[in-house]
Amino acid sequence: MSFRDTKLDGCGPFNTAPSATAVLDARGTVTAWSSAAEELFGYTSKEALGIPVADLLGDTGRAPPQEPGNVYTVRSVLHRDGHTVRVALLLSPLEQDEGAAAWLLSAVSAARLEQWASDQALLSGLSDQSSIAITLYDTQGRFEWFNTAVEKQFGLMLEDCAGRQVTDVEPHGEILVENGDGVPAPGLQRLIERVVQTGEPVTDVRYRTPIPADPHHDHVWSFTYFQLQDYEGRPLGVCEAGLDITDRYVARRRLALLSGASGRIGGTLDMGRAADNLADLAVPEFADLVQVDLLEPVLRGEEPGPWADGTTRDLRRVAERLADHELPAAAAASPRPIEYAPDSPQPRCLAEGHSVTSDQVVVVPLQARGTVLGLATFTRVPPRDPFDPEEIALAEELVGRTAVSVDNGRRYARERATALTLQHDLLPHRLAQHAAVEAAHRYLPAAGPVGVGGDWYDVIPLSGERVGLVVGDVAGHGLRAAATMGRMRTTVRALAAMDVAPDELLARLDDLVAQSLGGEDDQDLGVTCLYAIYDPVERHCVMARAGHLPPVVVTPDGHVEILDLPTGPPLGLGGLPFESVGFDLPEDSLLALFTDGLVEARHRDIDIGLNELCDALSLPGRQLEETCDSVMRAVLPKSPEDDAALLLVRVHALSDNQVASWDLPAVPAEVARFRALAVQKLAEWGHSEAAFVIELVVSELVTNALRYGGAPMRLRLIRNRSLICEVSDGGHTSPHLLRAAQEDEGGRGLFLVAQLMERWGTRYTPHGKTIWAEMPIDARTCS
Repeated sequence: MSFRDTKLDGCGPFNTAPSATAVLDARGTVTAWSSAAEELFGYTSKEALGIPVADLLGDTGRAPPQEPGNVYTVRSVLHRDGHTVRVALLLSPLEQDEGAAAWLLSAVSAARLEQWASDQALLSGLSDQSSIAITLYDTQGRFEWFNTAVEKQFGLMLEDCAGRQVTDVEPHGEILVENGDGVPAPGLQRLIERVVQTGEPVTDVRYRTPIPADPHHDHVWSFTYFQLQDYEGRPLGVCEAGLDITDRYVARRRLALLSGASGRIGGTLDMGRAADNLADLAVPEFADLVQVDLLEPVLRGEEPGPWADGTTRDLRRVAERLADHELPAAAAASPRPIEYAPDSPQPRCLAEGHSVTSDQVVVVPLQARGTVLGLATFTRVPPRDPFDPEEIALAEELVGRTAVSVDNGRRYARERATALTLQHDLLPHRLAQHAAVEAAHRYLPAAGPVGVGGDWYDVIPLSGERVGLVVGDVAGHGLRAAATMGRMRTTVRALAAMDVAPDELLARLDDLVAQSLGGEDDQDLGVTCLYAIYDPVERHCVMARAGHLPPVVVTPDGHVEILDLPTGPPLGLGGLPFESVGFDLPEDSLLALFTDGLVEARHRDIDIGLNELCDALSLPGRQLEETCDSVMRAVLPKSPEDDAALLLVRVHALSDNQVASWDLPAVPAEVARFRALAVQKLAEWGHSEAAFVIELVVSELVTNALRYGGAPMRLRLIRNRSLICEVSDGGHTSPHLLRAAQEDEGGRGLFLVAQLMERWGTRYTPHGKTIWAEMPIDARTCS
């Protein structure tokens, strides 16, 4: 046989039971033949014993070497059935007595030898060359062995760790859960024990710990754990394999910061909250201290001017976070004035408009649309490394997103302030005092970014001591809604001055709204309205609504009811009718008119809100202002998503001795009698000083009714804060004020009425019209 000089360590495939063995004497004759040799070469023990091995396996070359050693050769030998078998042969000398066997021949298939050599190379590479950290633990979770990568990466020595648990060797290590937070190191010990018990592998375990070679910085590994078993499936321990993914982990955390910035920083129009979100996001992951300062004009919603004075007097601290520490109360208060030394990086950042770094500090300007709004200062405390260029770019990206949010908040604050001012000027500051009603009102804008809306209310004095009550809602928010609300309120007051019925007023308003909302910019603005007229003489209220919620009435006996009022379409649709309905209201009844923002919310059904409103209104014995406050507290959501308006009206009635009325016959001769009745009633009321004027007005109005009107005709006098004279007839023609020429015999009646009385006008009724004239009750003389 020819053997090449290939050395084997003490253990190998030749020393395992499956290898084929034969014992040869000094002449190469087979003296022993194993069962494995029978399987490998095909010869039985009986056939092989006593036969030279060269005759069995072919030419085996030169005589075996006499010196001991492990030398093998790979040869092709003949099988008993004639085919060639490629095997590896090893001759080993045996200690021999005189006449005893001299050599042990071991053989394995060449394929098995190659597989074994490959396995050995793999194990050697994993042990000494691989960058994969491999550790073997016993069934108690104690170190048994780890490769060179563990020694290099963790700075550990096997002789120092063998037999110890991981918590003893790495007390500061922690498993990272999905969101990046850590759990204490005993979690890793329990994980290893669980793998031993269940046999289930665990993959991609993120483990963070400082290492002896770099104790001030954490490194992160991704580990996989699986159970090791013997040939019978019994657990021998656990294998841990992992890679250092610190760089990838840091990059992923930076990406997570940017992702979190998109959801948290950009989701608010509150400038202070946007700054707080930046500080919360960056501490402690990115920096140990974050301070956000805004220029004072920005907080007022104004556009900041160019920064030129070289000082930081206008800066206001709006957010500050310090890792692992609570800030003092004075430092936590915001916004508060803040000023930096002239040679500090903050003034330089404001002046240059770009990031400035100094040691472990980076200052980034909050800049939007080319305007510097403030600055953010990021600080790291040793032993943390200073900010590298990639981290500075990340800080600029975070601050840039915050600047956009702050700028949006600034512009929103300016628009909100403008809208609030506009709405405050457009809504009635104090409702007109009226004998027929006692009124109280509240308005509350929506919370958060929604802001000012288009809710409005009004109390409008009408003729005959009647009063108009109105509440409305313009859809949308902001300046456009407030401006539209102002147009609606003015239009309603103008139409109400015409003394038209509620359904007719809404129909005319509907036409006007349809015209004004014809442009593309107003397509999203809808208007709802409720209009009511209360007559204290008749103690009757007529109302109609256009897409608005019906009012709630509380009678003096405490009964609460939502009035059943036909629902008209919202204003602006055009062409659809509205319907007026009348209700008798007992004196001192309470009428509540409101917008949907008071009773409706995203997470509350409107029926629940209406029930809460009825409960709040049912409590007796309170003044209107007190009732208003209690209703807003009890019914309005904590953070209302829509603005809310509430108008409470307590109705009063005129007593019988304040009103006098007479039916008029269609007889001209009766005019003098009714003048006398009017003068007599004034005397009873103690206002004889007004008799001359009232006598003249009665004469003119009754004469016109007889001449141009028709039955039914009626004269009515009302005494309250003024004297009112009304003449009703069945005609529908509207009288006009004329200026008669000097030679004209008539045409001066209404002119005289207009000159003698404070106000006069016409209103139409289902049965005709009423001409009314009003004068102050303390009038003594008339010119």
